[in-house]
Amino acid sequence: MADQTAPQKCQDIRTTGPVQVGAEARTDSAVVRDALGVGFAVGLSGFAFGVTSAGAGLTLAQTCALSLLVFTGASQFALVGALAAGGNPLTAAAGAFFLGVRNTFYGLRLSQVLALPRLVRPLAAQAVIDETAAVALAQPTRRSARIGFTVTGLTLYVLWNLTTLLGALGAEAIGDTNAWGLDAAGPAVFLALLGPMLRTATERLVAGLAVLLGLGLLPVLPGGLPVLVAALAAPLVLFCKGRDERRPHTPGKDVR
Repeated sequence: MADQTAPQKCQDIRTTGPVQVGAEARTDSAVVRDALGVGFAVGLSGFAFGVTSAGAGLTLAQTCALSLLVFTGASQFALVGALAAGGNPLTAAAGAFFLGVRNTFYGLRLSQVLALPRLVRPLAAQAVIDETAAVALAQPTRRSARIGFTVTGLTLYVLWNLTTLLGALGAEAIGDTNAWGLDAAGPAVFLALLGPMLRTATERLVAGLAVLLGLGLLPVLPGGLPVLVAALAAPLVLFCKGRDERRPHTPGKDVR
């Protein structure tokens, strides 16, 4: 019987093995392709930060240090924007810090999704930003999430710092940075990435409420705090949705 089933086993390996490997390879390549696309798209906006930072009066070394060490575009733009407006450096740094707190919440979720070894976590923490979180959390498996997180983080880190340097060096040739509106480049890119992810009515409602909270509180609260308050949109919408689902069904009211 062993002689009769051996050819069949070999046939099964020949027919199923390459298909499984090929499917896995296609999945990995698709994740890498998407991650590279995000990394390149957002990484190029580091040029805008370099120009804006130099226009705000920061030196080349200070501008590059921000991208190398802080590496969170929204906080960097908030810091140099406040300095350019004549704000106190401590106040500007506090606003940038509050804006960067959101990455802590990304980290809590990503720690469960990625489950990285302890030795790797300090390095991975530097790459916990909007874009890496978006790519990693969109993946169906832990393997693809790790690939997406790593490729996006490495690509974005290298390009962001390189274009920051180029932007700071070429700031004098650009002229008036306010006239170009370069400070809006980073948020615009992130919104373009976020839009296609809002597939359900609940997700769109959360996003809309967050925008209203953020914009409405912008003139009232210090820089960075409106973003944190806007994060309350998610639990508020989910709480209201849960109450609506638990409400007893009354056919008579529905008919009327």
